[in-house]
Amino acid sequence: MIKLILCGCFGRMGKVIQQLAAQAADMEVVAGIDIIPAESGLTFPTYSDIGSCNMTADAVVSFLPPTAVGETLAIAEYCVSRKIPLVLCTTGLSADVETAIRQAAEKVAILQSANMSLGINLLSNMLAKASRLLYDSGFDIEIIEKHHNQKLDAPSGTALLLGNTINNALGGNMNIINGRSNAHKKRARDEIGVHALRGGSIVGEHSVIFAGLDEIIEFTHIAQSRDAFAVGALQAVRFIKGKPAGLFTMQDLIEEI
Repeated sequence: MIKLILCGCFGRMGKVIQQLAAQAADMEVVAGIDIIPAESGLTFPTYSDIGSCNMTADAVVSFLPPTAVGETLAIAEYCVSRKIPLVLCTTGLSADVETAIRQAAEKVAILQSANMSLGINLLSNMLAKASRLLYDSGFDIEIIEKHHNQKLDAPSGTALLLGNTINNALGGNMNIINGRSNAHKKRARDEIGVHALRGGSIVGEHSVIFAGLDEIIEFTHIAQSRDAFAVGALQAVRFIKGKPAGLFTMQDLIEEI
């Protein structure tokens, strides 16, 4: 049985993780971390900060928002001090926090991803191959992402993940352009345009468009519920358990399957 500490346990994703972990034969949430007061009927204790938690666990999962800087740093320190692997699912982290995460990964296994969906990460894997062929054949590359009207960061971490995947596949020489509202010039050949839409209750939709001469190829992933991210997060827990120190991504998981 894999024992799990769940940070942000009363958030939207935290509740989905709780439900799916309860249904999994190999997974058990042994503690929850959240500043929201504890709900009734839980099968595990909750703490307002991770430093107060003394439960033995095989992994920590965090779906805290990017604004929870202190909490995220405390989680990384906790995992390092107790040698517990961390699955970090927070997007939009500052450069300082990213640096702290990389330093922590020198001492403990951390899997960090802007998107936990297995589908998105398989798509990312496919895009790396498609980009090399299509860009060299004259195709322009654009990314469109759509999310609900409560999302804080734009463009989404997933859109940037896909853009960086494509850029790396093309040698790292592309320019990722976030919108073109202030641009009065033709599109440059080395651009990857990223465009963000916000509205309603859209869980998440990402499209990568390769536009060539008289043909268009489009890769699209649509998340219909948050379950897709929770399924991937639990797979990440299974992957990270027992791993040596290092910074892993969902691509490492995809490659191991």
